[in-house]
Amino acid sequence: MAFDRLGDIVVHHADSGPAEAPPLVLVNSLGTDLRVWDALLPRLGGRFRCLRYDKRGHGLSDTAPGPYAMEELAADLARLLDARGARKAVVCGLSIGGMIAQALAAARPDLVRGLVLMDTAHKIGTPEMWGERIAAIRTGGIASIADAILLRWFSPAFHQERPAELSGWRNMLTRTPVEGYLGCCAAIRDADLTAAARAVSVPTLCLVGEHDGSTPPDLVAQLAGLVRRSRFVQVTGAGHLPCVERPDEVAAAMLGFFEESGLG
Repeated sequence: MAFDRLGDIVVHHADSGPAEAPPLVLVNSLGTDLRVWDALLPRLGGRFRCLRYDKRGHGLSDTAPGPYAMEELAADLARLLDARGARKAVVCGLSIGGMIAQALAAARPDLVRGLVLMDTAHKIGTPEMWGERIAAIRTGGIASIADAILLRWFSPAFHQERPAELSGWRNMLTRTPVEGYLGCCAAIRDADLTAAARAVSVPTLCLVGEHDGSTPPDLVAQLAGLVRRSRFVQVTGAGHLPCVERPDEVAAAMLGFFEESGLG
């Protein structure tokens, strides 16, 4: 485990792979920590220096009082990249992680040479939807809505065939600090990255699971339509976390995109 104080919080991170390899930064989703990438890493073949971290209010990183803003979450990532000397990175973000990646590309283009926007969008949901979720969690905790979230996270086949893993992911979700979860909900609620997506100038892969119930394929395709140098890939049989459910297919799509774009 590694920790750095970055601004007002201590951030937990993991830095693996050859130090001289191109940096690949992996940004986790709402309600998960850096372990969401565990299945994907070995499939990238040691071709990258992989930097993972627990975003503000998640995992072993500090939970500052909310609400958070997307620009604040992107600034956390920029501080981490500066501290670790990981400039000109390919940034791969899952769900809110993809929104953080878009915000980082807008604020600090010097840090980004490629993007993988996984199961994410330029705008996710409505203020009313996020307000209802925040209120439900304030009343009953994350556990009160966990089953509904898991239905969006994973395909029907995952629910049926991998019940032990499903229980583990439920534990990760419900053990997320409530203030951190709600802080990030507010960041998503208030973020509209349409202009940022249109301004992206680096090669970008927009990838989504076929059964994603949080950011459905049509929404991710809209994001791809905003980004000038984008490629859209749908992963068959996966939900909102394809890096967990179909890591072979995700790795193949990413490595193929990196080769075509000169990012490998």
